[in-house]
Amino acid sequence: MSDDSQDQTAYPAATAAAAVPPVPPRATSVGVDRTGLAILLICLVSFIFAVQDGFSRFLGDGYPPVLIVMIRYWVFAVFVIALVSRQRGGLRRAIKTRRPFTQIARGAILVSETLVILEGFVRLGLIETHAVFAVYPLLVAALSGPILGEKVGWRRWTAICIGFVGILVILQPGSGVMRSEALLPFIAALLFALYGLLTRHVSRDDPAVVSFFWTGISGAVCITVVGIWQWEWLAPVDWLWMAGLCSMAILSHYLLIRAYEMAEAAALQPFAYTQLVWVSVIGVLVFNEVLRPNVVTGGAIVVAAGLFTLWRARVRAA
Repeated sequence: MSDDSQDQTAYPAATAAAAVPPVPPRATSVGVDRTGLAILLICLVSFIFAVQDGFSRFLGDGYPPVLIVMIRYWVFAVFVIALVSRQRGGLRRAIKTRRPFTQIARGAILVSETLVILEGFVRLGLIETHAVFAVYPLLVAALSGPILGEKVGWRRWTAICIGFVGILVILQPGSGVMRSEALLPFIAALLFALYGLLTRHVSRDDPAVVSFFWTGISGAVCITVVGIWQWEWLAPVDWLWMAGLCSMAILSHYLLIRAYEMAEAAALQPFAYTQLVWVSVIGVLVFNEVLRPNVVTGGAIVVAAGLFTLWRARVRAA
């Protein structure tokens, strides 16, 4: 897995309220084209992530979002330790980082993004939150210049501007219907863009397995420091929902790893946007959300601009 691909696994994971850190690379079969199977896995993972978001919103309606995220991170930390232990060098190798402060910052930023987007699910609903959050690849492109010193050409700047027009179509500023809560998914997208850029930055010195370990562990520590003060026991039936949520998170992450073992991230990223379809279905059928025309139109503009930006990045890399 290339360094650039490590932060392109992001979209479906991020909106699952426990975003996926870089995937530890494993050996793949040489000379075997399994891109088709990888695409099917990404589509399946996107569906599972959408269901997870529905679970997260359901639990977030009855409990503090920080509590939901904290429990999920505890389970995720156990998963990280178990998975990393099976890698070459095990935990001893994963702990060794050349950029500990940056790795901790990544974990803290990712926890913050998870909290903000879960709050968006509760206040705005799944559909509108996802439609705005889809701007994150454009923010990555816009910030890659000042943060990483990368050159962003006029074509990608044009796509970025068009994407922000899509956000304005979704939010409808000045129409009297825009609420302050509408900024939550945009803030989450900005945080996730920063996380992705820092991931690319540390990949210059640390292998993916190290970033994977530090993201899970530092994130669990950060959310525990903040969230332990809001601890409360879930109702017995809600523990079942939480168990299902954590189980799906582990399954989806495992399938995501398998998919990125089979094909390059650039080939799979466009299919991650199928999560928007599943989220819309769940939002309408389960939570009685309204699929407003301006959200559909603006979301389509944002996704199209994001796909173009990803395509241009792939062309430049080639």
